[in-house]
Amino acid sequence: MPTSPAASPLPNSRTESDGSAVIRVLSYNIRSMRDDTAALARVIAACEPDLVLVQEAPRFFRWRKKLARLAAASGLVLLSGGGTASGPALLCSLRATVERTEDVLLPLTPGLHRRGFATAVVRFGGARLGVLSCHLSLQKDERQEQGGMLLDRLAALDTPYAVVGGDLNERPDGRTFGRLAAELRDGWAAAPWGGEHTSTPSRPHQRIDALFATAGVEILGCGVPVGHPGVTEADLRAATDHLPVLAALRIPAA
Repeated sequence: MPTSPAASPLPNSRTESDGSAVIRVLSYNIRSMRDDTAALARVIAACEPDLVLVQEAPRFFRWRKKLARLAAASGLVLLSGGGTASGPALLCSLRATVERTEDVLLPLTPGLHRRGFATAVVRFGGARLGVLSCHLSLQKDERQEQGGMLLDRLAALDTPYAVVGGDLNERPDGRTFGRLAAELRDGWAAAPWGGEHTSTPSRPHQRIDALFATAGVEILGCGVPVGHPGVTEADLRAATDHLPVLAALRIPAA
């Protein structure tokens, strides 16, 4: 795994005197927790996120218990998603005040995997934020349709600011990635930090996982937390088959 480019540390989470909030958001495909769950929890905890946007959360036998254990081991709590969203899930720190959550199942294409969104509206200090975790289709036409559904669902959250994270199953030059980047701000493109490529941990060569934010959200840094304090190469390789994307964001007061 290549070393990360020189970068200043990401800002720590905090609430400002004007009610705005600096938060850390992590997006992570965890492959149904079929790998080294202790390594996975160490990576998440070391990133000190306020929100974790999970893809490929456990969906079947005792999936809620598995997600709750991962959240507890990472110093977080389970917010929404999992089996009820067909894979996407949200974890959060105790800093978050939860306004509402909704798990959304997308239309099923026969012969393809069922997809969904895990969504929530949360507050940090005076900042109000919509959150959406997604894992888009491997099939390009269905993926394009899901990109439109994602933007519609984000608008329906009716929040002044929002963040989206997920496994897009597509590189930045793809049609759906481009559609999202035209409507939202791509974290890595706006403020690159750490590493770029998210797949695979043993040979990072493509960026198919991303974090996006709506206009007005200040992106302070975004990328794979290679070299981040407490995040080891061994744990990144052992935790799952994707690398995570970590961002620091400043959310204005609503």
